[in-house]
Amino acid sequence: MILLDEDTRCLVQGITGKQGSFHTKQMLDYGTRIVAGVTPGKGGQEFLGVDVYNSVEEVTEETDVNASIIFVPAPFAKDAAFESIKHLDLVVIITEHIPVHDSMQIMEYASRMGKTVIGPNTPGIITPGVGKLGIMPTHIFTEGSIGIVSRSGTLTYEFAAQLTEAGFGQSTCVGIGGDPVTGLGFVDVLERFEDDPDTEAVVLIGEIGGDAEERAASYIEQMSKPVFAFISGATAPPGKRMGHAGAIIEGGTGTASSKREALEAAGAVVVDRPSAIVDEIRTQLGVR
Repeated sequence: MILLDEDTRCLVQGITGKQGSFHTKQMLDYGTRIVAGVTPGKGGQEFLGVDVYNSVEEVTEETDVNASIIFVPAPFAKDAAFESIKHLDLVVIITEHIPVHDSMQIMEYASRMGKTVIGPNTPGIITPGVGKLGIMPTHIFTEGSIGIVSRSGTLTYEFAAQLTEAGFGQSTCVGIGGDPVTGLGFVDVLERFEDDPDTEAVVLIGEIGGDAEERAASYIEQMSKPVFAFISGATAPPGKRMGHAGAIIEGGTGTASSKREALEAAGAVVVDRPSAIVDEIRTQLGVR
């Protein structure tokens, strides 16, 4: 497992909002160690046994916490992120539609502080059997040795379901987010999976737009573990945004074919559809 383990103790920023309260209950039900919530002006309240504070700093003064998940609306997400980055090691930003300029400032600050950010616009992270910091449906995940890193939440669920049904559990699944500017990228997560003794193989789920997959390919060349990949948006016309803000082909770059070529050249096994992943993993790992 990577990033989220038994030592992760998390607070929820925006815990009293509609999304924050709903998903906090889901995370608690899954066994995630949610130790506090933060909503300015609502300190002293309680939600499902979780104490609510006015600020992250207040939490850190009274509680042992090292991670945060953010459900704060986009106009206020930058301030929430800066607050958690200052005090905590891991920050997961679920919020969509954060202005790119705000995201750039968030990532620059995180880099300067040496902190880890997942997202924004991410389904989050799940380590099956341990916990989740995110919005993914837990019933499709199961404990195992296949790591997943993805730009797409929906496709993460589809691949996890295919793997689980075939008896291949997952070590950790990370959604890096679909925005043009994000925290952890493919290479960051691949490096962690490469060093993780619990991960036997990795599934990388990419999409058109940008060069994240090409940069991942340059690292995959030196990995000792097998990597399986899928690139969505193969039929998208140039200049057409497909779902995510970052999934747009411009200037002849970022196409599905260019990404596939780079990944295959690096030694990754690229599948054309999610349903093909199981057979490829069985073949490569020598498992029936």
